Amino acid sequence: MSGLPIQRDAVDGKNKKSNDETMPESEFPRPLIPRSLLFGNPDRITARISPDGSKISFLAPHNGVLNVWVGPSGDPKSAKPVTSDASRGIRSYAWAFTSRHIIYLQDKNGDENWRIHCVLLDSGEIKDLTPFEGVRSQIQALSPKFPKEAIIGLNKRDPEYHDLFHLNIETGELTPFLENREFAGFDIDDNFHLRMASKMTPDGGTEVFRRTGDSWESFWKVGMEDALTTGTIGFNKAGDRVYLIDSRDRNTAALYIFGLDDAEKELIAEDPRADFGGCMVHPTEKYVQAVAFNYERLHWRVLDPSVAATFDILRQLEDGDMTVVSRTLDDKTWIVAYSVDDGPLRYYFYDRSQKRATFLFTDKEKMQGQPLAKMFPVVIKARDGLDLVSYYTLPKGSDCNGDGRPDRALPMVLYVHGGPWGRDYWGFDPIHQWLANRGYAVLCVNFRGSTGFGKNFINAGNLEWGRKMHDDLVDAVNWAVSSGIADPGKVAIMGGSYGGYATLAGLTLTPHLFACGVDIVGPSNLITLLETIPPYWKPAIEQFTTRVGDFRTEEGRALLKERSPLTYADRIVRPLLIGQGANDPRVKQNEADQIVKAMQEKGLPVTYILYPDEGHGFARPENRLSFYAVAEAFLAEHLGGRFEPIGKDFRG
Repeated sequence: MSGLPIQRDAVDGKNKKSNDETMPESEFPRPLIPRSLLFGNPDRITARISPDGSKISFLAPHNGVLNVWVGPSGDPKSAKPVTSDASRGIRSYAWAFTSRHIIYLQDKNGDENWRIHCVLLDSGEIKDLTPFEGVRSQIQALSPKFPKEAIIGLNKRDPEYHDLFHLNIETGELTPFLENREFAGFDIDDNFHLRMASKMTPDGGTEVFRRTGDSWESFWKVGMEDALTTGTIGFNKAGDRVYLIDSRDRNTAALYIFGLDDAEKELIAEDPRADFGGCMVHPTEKYVQAVAFNYERLHWRVLDPSVAATFDILRQLEDGDMTVVSRTLDDKTWIVAYSVDDGPLRYYFYDRSQKRATFLFTDKEKMQGQPLAKMFPVVIKARDGLDLVSYYTLPKGSDCNGDGRPDRALPMVLYVHGGPWGRDYWGFDPIHQWLANRGYAVLCVNFRGSTGFGKNFINAGNLEWGRKMHDDLVDAVNWAVSSGIADPGKVAIMGGSYGGYATLAGLTLTPHLFACGVDIVGPSNLITLLETIPPYWKPAIEQFTTRVGDFRTEEGRALLKERSPLTYADRIVRPLLIGQGANDPRVKQNEADQIVKAMQEKGLPVTYILYPDEGHGFARPENRLSFYAVAEAFLAEHLGGRFEPIGKDFRG
């Protein structure tokens, strides 16, 4: 750690007089929700049922590290770990259609060079199926028609392009499928036929090609303005029609089905305010049964009468937003998850033939009974009239009349999402709960450029990093102040990835608006950011050059320099905390190093924490705990909130 040290009183929790004066004891609940509960590993998460319905799986700690557990579907409590990862934990896995194999991905200390592993449940053997150093593996297709096989991509021959291979998951045998020298993505049907491929055009759009024999022919083109809201998501059972998300000739992305032979396009579902947000497709018949849209909250639109009654029952089972996360191939058994804003994620088995729901578990049992706060959706008007769907959380006990406004203005943290082509959602958020429990209002804003609200909203963010995208954040802060939520002298900005950039931009472009900032893996120099993207992102480089700025032209470099916080490092007058992973392949360590160096040379306040075993974010729970312990003391020092002493959170 370098830069100015955090005051010992804040770390040790000795400054109780000033802390209590700032946050009267009666206004906020005791005890504090432990950081270890908020940011430690879940008890059980990512529940899945095997395709034949005989087994259940989930991720849970084994020796303190997330691993895959498997047990009989009728007795989940008897599940046992089937993997033995001892480093950053497993976060992505799937059942093979054999129901006897588990496939999972793992990288090395956050480098995102994923390897595909397979667990043979009958023997317990674990195989590394892609044991290639410095190679990024990805699963392209699985099919119930070929249960022991997969189509995968490897950038072994060329780091920029993924060649396709046919993989036997039991033996590990790899057979070349396609040598790829131009495409960024592929569409493969259940028969393992390579039907379509796509590549980015020089203007930032997409061109889709159709496979005809051994050659490719151009099938359709998507302009830059539709590239982030148009794409394919799968085929019908026959493989002659493709499900297409499409925003061409409209604003919000709708779901269509498109004939590959007759080019007929049929609308399935649309929403005037929100883009297509997901769908349920029958596991074997491959027709769409329900479609989701999410403006402020998740909403399912049921299309298939055969599941309408099931949805009616499930909607009454729990409050919160419901998602069917796993199904058997015969579609008789579902695993359903319910997300709420003030409680843990809850999983159920649902037997469709018996119309019976059986509670499985929550992701964090000890979260129940904690003093958790509600999350409020709100639409904030930007200065140019754009609607910004946002969410805020208030400390429990700060709103006595329950009108969604605190009894007095509070210190507030503006928490900015990453991407930037992503979005914030309603639901349980450990950051919101942590900060609210410590006495802060928390505000998340879907600024222009966020996804989910139509192509016009996304494209309004083009070339607006550090300009109108930042203006939206400023407008949201001003709304919170004028609404009596935020104390204008005690507003912090915090975020990861793009949110880290937004933090740095906030402290440089509006240096007196924020009392302090917390940057997690955020870029400081947009030129070096784009010059050092991972090689496998280069086929999609035009997405960045058209939406962020073109580092290959003199004019583009001038724009990128103008929008880079590093250019204005000498304007920073508020304290800054930076967290960075040394192995981050997206936002390299140098992005943090260079702004820390610039600030130190000018004697400006900065605290820098570098994790040698992390990448783009902090996956290891011990690292999360240590960073958020420092962040909590940092915020308490500069905003005056409550804090849990660091204690043992810096071990490891």
